[in-house]
Amino acid sequence: MEYLGLSYLGAGLGAGLVVIGAAMGIGRLASGAIEGMARQPELSGDLRTAMIIAAALIEGFTFFALVITFMLAIQKQQTPVQPTAEKAPAAAEEVKK
Repeated sequence: MEYLGLSYLGAGLGAGLVVIGAAMGIGRLASGAIEGMARQPELSGDLRTAMIIAAALIEGFTFFALVITFMLAIQKQQTPVQPTAEKAPAAAEEVKK
């Protein structure tokens, strides 16, 4: 039985959580950088550069997580492997006949 709808639901929830986490991270990052610029305006250039690099790393991780989430959603369901009958019992049944 395939649970295709549940995999899509899981992918949607996972993507939503990833985006919410990234938004919270970038929001905290920007908030801290702006507070730092307000306290020491002479360091605003360095703070801006560090903020942009950190935001790019957060976005890169977000895209990676979204790709993994969608790859898991569209993954083809694998059929369980049926155990093969051993040859020895089959041979014993042939001998009995």
